[in-house]
Amino acid sequence: MENSGIVFNIQKFSIHDGPGIRTAVFLKGCPLRCLWCANPESQSPDIERGDCVTYGEVKTAEEVMAIVRQDLPFYEKSGGGMTLTGGEPLFQPDFCSALLRMAKEEGIHRAIETAGSVPFSTFERMTPFTDLFLFDLKHHDSKKHRKATGVPLKGITDNLGRLLASGAEVTVRIPVIPGFNNSPEDARGLSDLMVRLGAKRADLLPFHQFGEKKYGMLNKPYRMTGVKALHPEDLHEYQEIFLSRGIECNV
Repeated sequence: MENSGIVFNIQKFSIHDGPGIRTAVFLKGCPLRCLWCANPESQSPDIERGDCVTYGEVKTAEEVMAIVRQDLPFYEKSGGGMTLTGGEPLFQPDFCSALLRMAKEEGIHRAIETAGSVPFSTFERMTPFTDLFLFDLKHHDSKKHRKATGVPLKGITDNLGRLLASGAEVTVRIPVIPGFNNSPEDARGLSDLMVRLGAKRADLLPFHQFGEKKYGMLNKPYRMTGVKALHPEDLHEYQEIFLSRGIECNV
């Protein structure tokens, strides 16, 4: 139903999912299967049960908005708002649309974090109600992208280019993963791709191991065991490559 969806977390006082202090609403379902995914409980669109834990519950848009409204004073003071994330929030387009419409009517800033692997018509549907798209870009090489995520790169970059051309506010988010896209050559490839598409802002997200325990609770294999986490100071050279190409780049 349009006014209900499956949510697996609502995180208040989030400061990494758009400007200001925000409430991040995590929706179930994602077409990607990234090797490093920190939210494996987000991948299936269904409610799941692990070891003594249930991941996901049906909520109405009004129930979600009741929680989002609790922190209106913080949004107003910090320039924050609501961010829909996941998983891939656009995997539940009707529910996303309902939440965005309600938030817009109440003057709450609205952001969507997306991996971009959905029909462009879904973006067109959300654009009138969305202030900011946080658009994941994981690699510049099609074969490497497909091997690590399970989906083609071209549809994602086509969507990003069209979204930017539409005039939407977009920040590209790049998860920097050891052994996958963390070399200077990868930084050059990704920044060149951004320049070609017309993207002007990027956030670099250093790899971490925060999601490892969830795999065990879901009885799923974790394929990044032993991979060393990255820290902001590790990405100085990487960041400089983006800056040298005129891209505003933050870590």
